[in-house]
Amino acid sequence: MPTPLLPGLQLQPLPYHDLLPLRDPATLALVVIHCTELPDLAMAREYGERVLYDSGAGNSGHFYIDRDGRVVQYVAPERIAHHVRGMNADSVGIELVNTGRYPHWFDSRHQAMDEPYTEAQLVALEALLQALVARYPSLRGIAGHDQLDLEQVPASDDPALRVARKRDPGPLFPWARVLERVPLQRVG
Repeated sequence: MPTPLLPGLQLQPLPYHDLLPLRDPATLALVVIHCTELPDLAMAREYGERVLYDSGAGNSGHFYIDRDGRVVQYVAPERIAHHVRGMNADSVGIELVNTGRYPHWFDSRHQAMDEPYTEAQLVALEALLQALVARYPSLRGIAGHDQLDLEQVPASDDPALRVARKRDPGPLFPWARVLERVPLQRVG
């Protein structure tokens, strides 16, 4: 069994964890930063456990960081999680608990993402990113989900309008701070 990635990391594999394909960790190239766009970690877990694919798997990041800085691993980095369309094979997904646009994700009148990330979340994220780079030296890039999924969808309040399908981690994510503290290059 490998050494834990971080002290205090809580391992809580999703029910379908072992159905997710294994991958060579040397192929990991990118970290994708998400926010849950849900009110709490319990609801994020509930959404992550939903089976959405014929394989018996669902959508989930690898790691979740709660507002208090607690880091939970739902999927091992050696497995491919479904967290960003078309880029799962070589990426690691990190979800920060944040309400985002919840519960009106696609309502054109509710597109602000105005919940700031907590200091505890950011400190935990920086520690996790440093640990990931140390364990998986092939990781070189970092991107926001919004940079990789540019699809526009009809607004739920007015189908004539279009809104971004994904906006996370959102405008309050402190890219400059994170990039200053971790050895990854922003892509996208």
